[in-house]
Amino acid sequence: MSIPHIGAEPVVYRGVRVSGGDARDLVVDGGVITALDGEAPGDARIVDADGLIALPGLVDLHTHLREPGFEASETILTGSRAAAAGGYTTVFAMPNTSPVADTAGVVEQELALGEAAGYVHVQPIGAVTVGQRGERLAELGAMASSRARVRVFSDDGFCVWDPLIMRRALEYVKSFDGVIAQHAQDPRLTEGAQMNEGTVSAELGLAGWPAVAEESIIARDVLLAEHVGSRLHVCHLSTAGSVEIIRWAKARGVEVTAEVTPHHLLLTEELVRGYDPRFKVNPPLRRDEDVRAVREGLADGTIDIVATDHAPHPAEAKSCEWQAAAHGMVGLESALRVVQQTMVDTGMLEWADVARVMSAVPARIGRLTAPALEVGAPAAFVLYDPRPARTFTRDDLHGRSVNSPYLGRDLPGEVRWTVNGGFVTVADGELVDREGVA
Repeated sequence: MSIPHIGAEPVVYRGVRVSGGDARDLVVDGGVITALDGEAPGDARIVDADGLIALPGLVDLHTHLREPGFEASETILTGSRAAAAGGYTTVFAMPNTSPVADTAGVVEQELALGEAAGYVHVQPIGAVTVGQRGERLAELGAMASSRARVRVFSDDGFCVWDPLIMRRALEYVKSFDGVIAQHAQDPRLTEGAQMNEGTVSAELGLAGWPAVAEESIIARDVLLAEHVGSRLHVCHLSTAGSVEIIRWAKARGVEVTAEVTPHHLLLTEELVRGYDPRFKVNPPLRRDEDVRAVREGLADGTIDIVATDHAPHPAEAKSCEWQAAAHGMVGLESALRVVQQTMVDTGMLEWADVARVMSAVPARIGRLTAPALEVGAPAAFVLYDPRPARTFTRDDLHGRSVNSPYLGRDLPGEVRWTVNGGFVTVADGELVDREGVA
């Protein structure tokens, strides 16, 4: 299928439900939304979108694209394709590459590779410390003033454990309105840890990963952020205690935001009983009580956004015994479907809320202009059908790795169209190749 350039002719997406509201006709002309209802141009192409939910293009604040250095797992091109298939128009790329994205040169390379791929806007995240080693600050100012305009910094995969370095980082980014995104994991409390610490880990004989290893770092960091008066973002929050700490910090007026992953909204530690490495992830899958708590935290606004923590690995890193397997799951193609199942179908969120936690607020945290379903806005949106339910298979995956925890699981919904930057990247349920090959 050749890729349709939406600037070539007006297109009317007829009957869409904007953020789940009443049916409207969404008109795109020249890469811009020109009408929501009203008379369509006479030469417009009509797309039957009856019953589809129109959401602003999704924004993922936490994606691992692996390039440069780990192209066996993913590339910026293949990860961008996976993102488009999931309804995303922007992804923030974590810096754990080789070389680490700790200089202006590396983040500008990532930006250029994303532009060449053409599916989504790839916004680099810079490392907090040189080589993510936690010893001294990276070139934060140089990355911020580079063409990539980095505003989010993280050592994700590693905790910024030294409180003095964390304080200095929080102080530094204030000058350009940056944010430090912390991977909250006390390394001394998680040495050799394999899964959530509790009854199940004891039964399986696996070293436990205590909730306090996450919660203690979050508690320290919100106090540091309050003291410095800077912005803190908490990556992949996973425990009930962490939700309570964020709730307490926000009540104090601390400028803190937090994310939860789709897999922590749905999956629990019970899946580890089968020793399937697809379910090995950092932070680990937690208890039923934690899943309930993070859902409630997302519903009441304590948790600000959903972020995928898309973490591709080659087959050999997952097709091995549990203790030798890498941590991580792919999640770009499945995220919206999991959020529908856990939050919308349960009545905890409306579709307008989904637009907020998966598009508007992630963009705001990253200091980007959020996609908008408004007349005059650039055409960056996803049309999603919430009605079908089917088994998630390898055919749903469009990246280089297949380490999805949802393979064989029934999930609702389907991305039908993704439009971004004047191009259709998903057309009638099919990923469209920029070179014209489906």
